[in-house]
Amino acid sequence: MTVPILDNHAHLEPLVGRHVEAVRDFERAGGTHIIISHLPYDHLRVSTAEDFRTGFEETVRVKDRVNTETGVKAYATVGPYPVELLRLEQAQGLEHAKETMIQGMDIAAEFVREGKALAIGEVGRPHFPVAQILLDASNEIMAYAMRLGKELGCAVVLHTESATPGSMLELAEMADRAGLPRWRLVKHYCPPLVLEEENHGLMPSVLAGKDAVKEALRKGTRFMMETDFLDDPRRPGAVLDIRTVPKRTRTMMDLGLMTEEQAHIIHSDNPKRTYGDAFS
Repeated sequence: MTVPILDNHAHLEPLVGRHVEAVRDFERAGGTHIIISHLPYDHLRVSTAEDFRTGFEETVRVKDRVNTETGVKAYATVGPYPVELLRLEQAQGLEHAKETMIQGMDIAAEFVREGKALAIGEVGRPHFPVAQILLDASNEIMAYAMRLGKELGCAVVLHTESATPGSMLELAEMADRAGLPRWRLVKHYCPPLVLEEENHGLMPSVLAGKDAVKEALRKGTRFMMETDFLDDPRRPGAVLDIRTVPKRTRTMMDLGLMTEEQAHIIHSDNPKRTYGDAFS
């Protein structure tokens, strides 16, 4: 069995980062598939919804370069990064900021509809405490993303505070209200909440630290692996190196801690079910 190896969540910087060269490192380490998640770029300030479109196009261009210039199969996810709401609120007021974020979600949906991206994300709410009025607005925007995911039949990749069984249940119930299947919700930067009673049907994308992957495997195989690689030379070593997922997978297989069948489920079967026909 040839084992595919997916990094489910990484970022590439089109100007300041190594982008394609970093993916070549991933490929040399044994990586075969990568999902590039949009983040705001310092050189593209968002003031209007159309500014989101410009940023999404940058992410898609980097994805296309990876597909053209390496042997790795790359995909993109696009969406308004949740913390953008706070900066927009300061500049525009909350109602205008919410509308800009909602319009950004509609543009992200266009990218999915056109096949430029395979999912909406990363979207959600700030990962740090904010005023209740901002949290409520973030939840409204996130619920809108879930309704778009339901309409499009696509996954939604969530950025939120650190996940717990309680927060996963809250997010699952939001998906229910939106009509989005829970398994279409991907919790990015997730601890190893692999059991049904821990994730309540959401798909955990487990940060691929050694101990986290070991714990996840002890519970089962219903998870994906990610690095959240930042590709920022100003922050070397931030989160995890882009080579981590293939190196961790190969090492665990060599040590008998992960079978080929388990690796195939984690890196192929789970993403195919979560992302649907957009992932191949």
